Amino acid sequence: MIAQRVTLITLGVADLDRAKAFYAALGWSPAEEQEGVAFYQLAGQVLGLFGKEALAADQGRPGAELSTGAMTLAQNFPTEAEVNTAFDAALAAGATPLKRPEKVFWGGYSGYFADPDGHVWELAMNPFWPLAEDGTLTLPGAG
Repeated sequence: MIAQRVTLITLGVADLDRAKAFYAALGWSPAEEQEGVAFYQLAGQVLGLFGKEALAADQGRPGAELSTGAMTLAQNFPTEAEVNTAFDAALAAGATPLKRPEKVFWGGYSGYFADPDGHVWELAMNPFWPLAEDGTLTLPGAG
C-alpha cells in the first residue's frame, strides 16, 4: 500500500456554477460531472468542487458549517514570469489577491490569492524543487 499520497482534493463551494465559472476562466474544464459536483483531472490527482451543504452531508455531518482558508493549495511554476501570468489570470477570473508574487525569505518567488469561495492558492517558483516536463513535482531525493 502506498501510504503517502493524495488522490482527490475536494473543495466545498457555496455556488457550484460560480465556482465552475471561476475555474473555467483559468482555463480549467471538468473531466467528469455529476449532480452537485464537478471533477477536474490534475497530474496524478483529481480536484473536486462540491456544494458545501452536500459535502457536509456526505461527510456524515449534515448541517455542519464548513469553512475555508485553513490550508493552502499550491501550483509551482518553472519561472517567476509564469507565476506572474498565472496570478494575473486568477485576478482577471475573479480571485481576491492576498499577496502579490514577490521574492520570499526561503529563496523562491510566490504570491497568494483566494478563489470566490475563499480557498487559498499559492503560486510559486521554487528554485530548489525543479519540475518535471509534465509539471509534476517530486522532492529532490524522494524519487
